[in-house]
Amino acid sequence: MSSQPSSQPLSYRDAGVNIDAAEDALDRVKPAIRATFNSRVLADVGSFGGLFRADGLGQEPVLVATADGVGTKVRIAASVGQFGSVGKCLVQHCINDALVQGAEPLFFLDYVGVGKLIPENVAAVLEGLANACAENGLVLLGGETAEMPGVYPEGEFDLVGTLVGVVEREHI
Repeated sequence: MSSQPSSQPLSYRDAGVNIDAAEDALDRVKPAIRATFNSRVLADVGSFGGLFRADGLGQEPVLVATADGVGTKVRIAASVGQFGSVGKCLVQHCINDALVQGAEPLFFLDYVGVGKLIPENVAAVLEGLANACAENGLVLLGGETAEMPGVYPEGEFDLVGTLVGVVEREHI
């Protein structure tokens, strides 16, 4: 068995990943995501990391971070072709986890993993996230959409979110 590298470089497309589909999905929801931004956001949609100014958040602010998923609800969403509601559900899960610590939710990050990226489906998930964030005064600061053929079966996906909030230490 040779460990020599191939003389032909592999592309994302060679691995079954459609970067254009990911860009299409994101382009469909950029206005909804930007609508969640406030004066603390320092980077635009699509940056490799969200930037959020933390100055002035309190006398002794403590950041509260929570991560959650929606479990088998993704299968229900896929089976009925309704992708926006699962995004909203995820945001609500994370908000609840922050609120029990006394925290004010600040911003949200998402992860969508798919076997085959269908732009309108991913856009619907992201729009559901953005709408739920806007309804609750949260910034949708960033995220990751990963197309991984062979890891996720075609037609299935995973959805995970992270929320960061702040609370005064004495109010935890």
